[in-house]
Amino acid sequence: MLTIDAEEVYALAPYAKTLGVVFDEITPAAVRATLAHDVSLSTVGGGLHGGALMGLADVCAAVCAALNGPPGAAPATVESTTHFLSPARTSVVATASPLRTGRNTVVEVDIHDAGGELCAKVTQVVTAVTPRSS
Repeated sequence: MLTIDAEEVYALAPYAKTLGVVFDEITPAAVRATLAHDVSLSTVGGGLHGGALMGLADVCAAVCAALNGPPGAAPATVESTTHFLSPARTSVVATASPLRTGRNTVVEVDIHDAGGELCAKVTQVVTAVTPRSS
């Protein structure tokens, strides 16, 4: 079974660190991460920008897919559907869980605010690709 820690994710996908994603749990069954509310990530009304929420979801889904996909393959999102359900005016927690695993892994990501309200639900199809040697 593949294992990975937050520092390895940041090395492989620097955007996760740039965005401010902090991992709380990284296992094949669930990847959980927090994104702090910051005015630089907000939009009109003070809520976190949808792109920040989608970035958080994409990072979590990719890690989840990598942990559940073929060994040595890298995750590449091929489809993503986001339902924004309520504004996120606080820090948020995303939890990614696999719905179907394999070469194409389907991952569901729930994003809750600090009060536990579901702010966004994301479903992604993440495919496994063989990294090219440089």
